[in-house]
Amino acid sequence: MNLSKEEIARYARHLSLAGFGPAAQEKLKRGRVLVIGAGGLGCPALLYLSAAGVGRIVIMDGDRVDVSNLQRQVLFTSDDAGQLKVEAAARRLRALNPLIEIVPIAERFTRDNALERLHAVDVVVDGSDNFATRYLVNDACVLAGKPFVYGAIQGFEGQASVFNFQGGPTYRCLFPEPPEPGTVPNCSEAGVLGVLPGLIGAIQATEAIKLLTGIGEPLSGRLLLWDSLTMTSRTVKLAVDPRSREIRELPLENYGKTCSLPAMQPTNDEIDGPELKTKLTDGAIDRRA
Repeated sequence: MNLSKEEIARYARHLSLAGFGPAAQEKLKRGRVLVIGAGGLGCPALLYLSAAGVGRIVIMDGDRVDVSNLQRQVLFTSDDAGQLKVEAAARRLRALNPLIEIVPIAERFTRDNALERLHAVDVVVDGSDNFATRYLVNDACVLAGKPFVYGAIQGFEGQASVFNFQGGPTYRCLFPEPPEPGTVPNCSEAGVLGVLPGLIGAIQATEAIKLLTGIGEPLSGRLLLWDSLTMTSRTVKLAVDPRSREIRELPLENYGKTCSLPAMQPTNDEIDGPELKTKLTDGAIDRRA
């Protein structure tokens, strides 16, 4: 077993878990994850990935903590207001688990740095807050051959999936093109229930752990839809569109500003609800699941 005495003590419940055990824990120790966005989704995902023992976690976010974040971004406290999110997050995560490596990068995920950042990781967790970044994450992962875990939230509803995994659907299989500017509200306009990103972010962490360890069945080819008001969920099967992989390079433009922007600072909480309804009716999503 390639685990220290400290690791054996810390991860004891994993080690005794049937179907997981030392082999999976050692894979987590060797695992490298990039979390894009330390917002509502990124915070719970980061907490659980760190606690689980993922060996190297890279955090990318160029924003600072604001008091309006604290309703849902559970990594931060009032004392962190005004500080860079990645620095505040790194302090908290290192205190939670000093046995892993936390790499804070105080910049946004852009065309210029995307492929370089993906080269050094195994799995991407996308907690971004805008369509431009989501499409960039998708296209860069297709080019780099990396799977990524998707999550999105708005109001009382959330969704999650795994894209670009072993020939499975990509984000563009679900949404081939971004919606028109102004057609989809962001959470500053529509609001979001504070606990909802905790639910979806924890699901994203679960999927990342499954991808790293090879246990279970990932959400690849399936879209999980969650309604917190009724506490119900359903899963729909995604159809693969081969055209979604016809990506040879990242376009020069930065994918545009593809959602309406509020006067205040944008946050990491949006969902493609109207676009999803369209896809449910035009056959891009297979209802047979």
